[in-house]
Amino acid sequence: MALPKILVVDDDPAVRNLIQRFLSKQYQMESAADGKTAMTLFEQFNPDLVILDVNLPDANGYNLCQEMQSRTGVFVLMLTSRGDEADKITGFSKGADDYITKPFSLKELGVRVAAILKRQRAVTTGEQQRIVLDQLMIDPVRREVTLNNSSVPLTALEFDLLHFLASHPGRVWRRSELIQAVWDYEYVGDQRVVDVHIGQIRRKLETDSNQPVMIQTVRGVGYKFEVPETTEANNKSQQ
Repeated sequence: MALPKILVVDDDPAVRNLIQRFLSKQYQMESAADGKTAMTLFEQFNPDLVILDVNLPDANGYNLCQEMQSRTGVFVLMLTSRGDEADKITGFSKGADDYITKPFSLKELGVRVAAILKRQRAVTTGEQQRIVLDQLMIDPVRREVTLNNSSVPLTALEFDLLHFLASHPGRVWRRSELIQAVWDYEYVGDQRVVDVHIGQIRRKLETDSNQPVMIQTVRGVGYKFEVPETTEANNKSQQ
């Protein structure tokens, strides 16, 4: 089996070399020092994951994240000195799958990279069945979501979060439980990262994201997925 491919984009050569040496035993590696080179390599190398700095000499990492994800389903891990909560929220809202601030631990980086790439694993037989709820269809094999027969563009993490919630309708999940189940490791940052991703999903799925029907907030606890009422009514009429 071919090793997963990782592209490191950082204008600091010491950071690029450190990450490449650390990860090269487990992954195929390429690196770039600026946005222009990064996009050229992105097209040629077709990475599974991009480790991306925000501050680049010719580009903004948040914009690069959006550009890359508009072309493929690539995972993006932001690695930057910009550690304010607002910066992290911006990163996640632009599609980042994870966010690590400098200075960073190589061991932690390795754990997070492995956790992100696990999302590429083949789904098990029990997970393969499509979820169809009224006009919403979630296909875990193709990793596609449609609503009213129109495709809904979700990032990899947004898809995993929606699929997990929809697989357990009616159950209330704490933020910490969702992080453990979807992020697949002990996330040490602000748990409001969950709120950011829920907000992104709602904007793409709900008629009114301020009054969500499917993904509901349980105040003081977390979130739950509710089956649309029309689906419940149809099910009862067929019994």
